[in-house]
Amino acid sequence: MSLARTAHAPAASRSFRAFRAADSRALETENALYLSRAGVSIALDLTAGRVPAVVYWGSDLGDLTNAELELLLEAATVAPNQNALDIPPRLGLLPQDADGWLGEPGLLGGRDNGAGFAPRLGLTTHTIEHSVSDGSGEKDVLTLTLEDAPLGLKVVLTLELLNSGLVRMRGTLTNRGAGNYRLQSFTMALPVPSEANEILDFAGRWTREREPQRLPVRVGQHMRENRRGRTGADSAFLLHVGERGFTYSSGEVWALHTGFSGQHRHIVERTSAGETILAGGEGLFAGEVVLAENESYESPYVYASHGVGLDEVAQRFHAWLRSRDNHVDTDRPVTLNVWEAVYFDHDLDRLKDLADRAAELGVERYVLDDGWFGDRRDDYAGLGDWIVSEDVWPNGLTPLIEHVKGLGMQFGLWFEPEMVNEDSNVAREHPEWIMGTTMERLPEQSRHQQVLNLAIPEAYAHVRDQMVAILETYDIDYIKWDHNRDLIEAGFRETGQPATHAQTLAAYRLLDELKERFPGLEIEACGSGGARIDLGVLERTDRVWVSDCIDPLERQMMNRWTNQLIPLELMGSHVASGASHTTGRLHSIGYRAATALFGHFGIEWDLRLATDAEMEELGAWVRLYKNQRELLFTGDRVRVDLGDESVALHGVVASDASRALFAFTALSRSDAYQTGRLYFPGLEDDARYKLEVLMPGAKPSGYVPSPVMSNASGFLAPTPGNARDYERLNAELHERGIADQVLSGRAWASVGITTPILNPENTVLFQLTRVS
Repeated sequence: MSLARTAHAPAASRSFRAFRAADSRALETENALYLSRAGVSIALDLTAGRVPAVVYWGSDLGDLTNAELELLLEAATVAPNQNALDIPPRLGLLPQDADGWLGEPGLLGGRDNGAGFAPRLGLTTHTIEHSVSDGSGEKDVLTLTLEDAPLGLKVVLTLELLNSGLVRMRGTLTNRGAGNYRLQSFTMALPVPSEANEILDFAGRWTREREPQRLPVRVGQHMRENRRGRTGADSAFLLHVGERGFTYSSGEVWALHTGFSGQHRHIVERTSAGETILAGGEGLFAGEVVLAENESYESPYVYASHGVGLDEVAQRFHAWLRSRDNHVDTDRPVTLNVWEAVYFDHDLDRLKDLADRAAELGVERYVLDDGWFGDRRDDYAGLGDWIVSEDVWPNGLTPLIEHVKGLGMQFGLWFEPEMVNEDSNVAREHPEWIMGTTMERLPEQSRHQQVLNLAIPEAYAHVRDQMVAILETYDIDYIKWDHNRDLIEAGFRETGQPATHAQTLAAYRLLDELKERFPGLEIEACGSGGARIDLGVLERTDRVWVSDCIDPLERQMMNRWTNQLIPLELMGSHVASGASHTTGRLHSIGYRAATALFGHFGIEWDLRLATDAEMEELGAWVRLYKNQRELLFTGDRVRVDLGDESVALHGVVASDASRALFAFTALSRSDAYQTGRLYFPGLEDDARYKLEVLMPGAKPSGYVPSPVMSNASGFLAPTPGNARDYERLNAELHERGIADQVLSGRAWASVGITTPILNPENTVLFQLTRVS
């Protein structure tokens, strides 16, 4: 038996199972509150007349006495220093100038004449509800009322400690004074300790979303402000700060996400006094939110997660999302989207043929993409006219839908409700509905389209009524809701006022209305790929499209980091064509399918080009997905730090630790012949597990690929998708004594195995099953 022995195994992964079983705690004194849930504790100073302040947020502190809680408040008080305020400065949930905070203000705005620019909000009342259940598990809810009576401002802050240990916050600002209050920003903040000295957030672009980037925390502000009018392919996504060098399994990490699909901000700021905050909120244009007397503004939710290592941070988001009453079930249907098979060329016989082939594979949902409506024969015209094209579909969509339903599959349809072509009936009849700054000109087009202003009631009703008519006429189970451009000059053309805030809320309202009207309808959020992924849109949708690029090499990175926020079942993950449509790379079915397996599995491939052997192999992967999806969509996500960027190891461990599925991938060639060892963390230490190698779709000798899988020289790309590589790898693993071995969970996590040798851009699956 060839097992690796080392004294340098990776840091042990803390099991999230222990946090699920952790007791919740609450303690309240006259001026303080302590809450603890799922391995996370938070303590607040609730001194009357001051802005509430978090004095501790981190790992579970256990049971505290009243005296110990008061000591926490004392210990968090900033020591006085020369050339500063005569009282200790205070870092509140809504930081303010009046308390000596000289960084980003929590509330920024003022009256028409500039008065009220520096509020002095103080706590007037607070309530705490313990173990409240609202359809997403138990939580503790703290409601805080702050006022600045002379300036006529009232703020109600809500801080929740959710069942998974997430902290969730939002605020409502009300203008209680005479005259307008012009809001510039509303930013809620949490303190982090000085040892949080490294930042991880994300950049990206179309077809390469969520590119990780690290940098040190320095004095000053690191602000990621999104002005695209949607979440953005380059959004910060989830802003982390942690101990230098934090990994998937080690180092304390604090993270923040602004759950909003419009303009938003993520901030890390450290002052010269050494105080550091994580903060987030909506991004607003000048004049976008103007509150008349007694009018209110409600902020989006800001979510915060703490953990030891990135996996624990991610698992808190996953556990909470999965606890929601409206969360999807584990039988996520295998999906075929026909876009890359037909594009705009809609032919009934061809589409029926694709449905037949999909059903043969075991596909459970069939999605008709762009091109079914109006004059939409290409992307220059028709967008915004949501009426079935009589030219392409003279008998409507019924013949295709009946054929798909007759094969036992669900039917889905593509919409882009917020967009419009200038060459469309709706744009010609109502040019004032297009977003812009004046009636004399339009913004520059992007992808040949403009943005329809859903904040105009008549435009909203037009889109809603046309969508409702389609959904009432046809038996549609699923909508792919796209959003294919950034917003620029996004205003009301007739007044010139900014409208991004109102547009985002109108889109939410439309999603909510359709969901309420059509129970059971599933909606996917797509933003020219992955440019609309946030917890705001996921309050009302059922999955997201990670990227328009489904090249498996690119998706290895994009899926890994999208999964930092959302669980696998919410991530659309499809088997690409043999030659990727966005990169031109050639990959085996095995690599494409193994990558797509860790997500909501689907296919985006012209199946007419597949050989019988390829259909057989793809069918084996479909069966594997169906067999594994309950594990994938209920288990705890584990990503392993290997120390060599040319390889990756990740997996899912069942919530009861009864089994696990891991994928080992060679991303590129390493500078070392042997890339170290594989470790399988997250299992029960003293239980014993059998390791098996899964190689779906292995082919007998003589397997011949389709022409699309051949490279320019006529040779197969070197992958385990053909018989020789499958046989070689399988034989190697058995010869080395790796396959079918039984060891304790502690041994699999700490000793590991030497890595199998794979050619670049290949994946092998390992299954571990508890036997005793």
